[in-house]
Amino acid sequence: MPEAGTYLYAIARDVGRALPEHVVGVAGAPVRAITHEGLVAYVSPVPLGEFGEEPLRRSLEDLDWVGGTARAHNRVVEAVAEGAPTAPVRLVTVYSTEDQVHDLLRRRHDDFTEVLAQVTGCREWGVKAYAEPGTNAPRAEEAPAETGSPGRAYLERRRASLRGREAAWRQAARRAEDIHAALVSVSVAGHRHRPQDPQLSGREEMMLLNGAYLVADDRREEFTAAVDSLRSQGIEMELTGPWAPYSFTSMDLGPTRAETSDDP
Repeated sequence: MPEAGTYLYAIARDVGRALPEHVVGVAGAPVRAITHEGLVAYVSPVPLGEFGEEPLRRSLEDLDWVGGTARAHNRVVEAVAEGAPTAPVRLVTVYSTEDQVHDLLRRRHDDFTEVLAQVTGCREWGVKAYAEPGTNAPRAEEAPAETGSPGRAYLERRRASLRGREAAWRQAARRAEDIHAALVSVSVAGHRHRPQDPQLSGREEMMLLNGAYLVADDRREEFTAAVDSLRSQGIEMELTGPWAPYSFTSMDLGPTRAETSDDP
């Protein structure tokens, strides 16, 4: 078994541009390019004692390890995307040899070319919409008059609170759908990810929209202006980007076989 594998970061259009010298890859390794007929794959060597199939299972249970690897991966991808249309590869994609990566470029050349054509001149932007504090509270006029026994009055107040909360959330969800549709109209493409749990988002408010939008560079100002115009009472919006187009270049590359055969 070889001591080192080949970590793949991204496939890009070959524009003859070298990465800045300060950009290093996972585990501090230097990044190099593998080219084939107008395409370039960015790779670096990684120790299979850490990135091989069995050790990797253990490593992925270490959140600090995953975080550091993800940051290094993203650093390379973003540096590539600054200079050329780029298709990022999923985190921790490792092949046995560089020859396997070259073979991947050969076999999937037309697929990569098509994907890169779709994202040329575009970057990804993220928009998250949250229900502002108090959105789920019933309006004062919805509360019923207290009549009858204290127990009955409590139940009536409880039902009114639930009705008001559900109505408020339905209204907020419809607003999120309208926001997504409006942003798609000024984008090349849009995708709604699953809303994040508050433990992941780091916010107490419920996330209503977790959208990704592929935006042409010459419509960037139009897109950001659209986000600003869609802010409204009860909805707080968060804009991030621009990023490499992770959400719009997903491809099944097949098994990586970092520890098995060297045959393509």
